[in-house]
Amino acid sequence: MLPWRAKFPAVEVVPHVASGRAAPVLLAACRDAGLLVVGRRSRRSPMLLGPVVHAALHHANRPVSVVPQG
Repeated sequence: MLPWRAKFPAVEVVPHVASGRAAPVLLAACRDAGLLVVGRRSRRSPMLLGPVVHAALHHANRPVSVVPQG
């Protein structure tokens, strides 16, 4: 995370740790966000999006950006 903070100092990053099932925790955490950014593995698989990304796209009340692993 530190290299990204150094590269984009104007972007506010607020680390947050929570326990529970990933999709509900993520959706609850993004309630006050302007944008939800989620990562996606770039593996070759018939399932292009995992269940957490799928839940975010269908249930987030904010815009969602899906970023493939670099």
